[in-house]
Amino acid sequence: MAVPPLHALVEAGHDVAMVVTRADKRRGRGGELSPSPVKAAAMELGIPVSHHVDDVLGQRIELGVVVAFGELIRPHVLAEVPMVNLHFSLLPRWRGAAPVERALLAGDSVTGVCLMQLEEGLDTGPVFSTVHVPIESRCTAAELRDTLVAVGTRQLIDALGAPLPHPVPQAGEPLYAAKIRPEELRIDWSAPAAQIDRLVRLGGAWTTLRGKRVKVLAADLVADELLPVTVQPEGKGPMPFADFARGARLLPDEHFE
Repeated sequence: MAVPPLHALVEAGHDVAMVVTRADKRRGRGGELSPSPVKAAAMELGIPVSHHVDDVLGQRIELGVVVAFGELIRPHVLAEVPMVNLHFSLLPRWRGAAPVERALLAGDSVTGVCLMQLEEGLDTGPVFSTVHVPIESRCTAAELRDTLVAVGTRQLIDALGAPLPHPVPQAGEPLYAAKIRPEELRIDWSAPAAQIDRLVRLGGAWTTLRGKRVKVLAADLVADELLPVTVQPEGKGPMPFADFARGARLLPDEHFE
């Protein structure tokens, strides 16, 4: 999510002194170290990369731009380097780690992007600007995320093209967006079909059949009934549900568990 804003900042002529991101992770069967997407982008652009926020200290940096960083920045850093944060919700609704996912799961009809002043608290800072974004009825979390990043990137570049306005304190009842737990992705077939549909559109929804896990990758919602379209059985690749049903030889009264 941080790659488009980084490219936009460079293209707009801003002098990006450093990118701070998480340490490389081991991925794949070979366990080779792989950089985060924003680190890879920074390296292509020739921008220095660090894995430690404290490395911004003493660099005479004018402003920090935070996008989906994933950890709180300590007061002694903020005291030297003022920072703005692109947060993908309408604050104070959905503060925290998973604002896009929680808005979709809750059935919100609208979300948005806030450009806010970073402070020590979790997404508690005052807001410079807000853009509202409708949540389309059939959009997935990935599609919504892409839309919000595009909107937020334009919002950020526009804001930094002029002196920042005085930020406005957040108003309203805070609601927190906790990270999605793996057990939350298990489908409860007794839940309303619309709720299950939102879980599938979130990505990663799963169920079981005969004791084995099956991911439901896509589904249609027809007359308050959820109809699986694409599934992925344990140990296999994605396939149409009709092919899966034929291969599994589902009995007439057999259902996902």
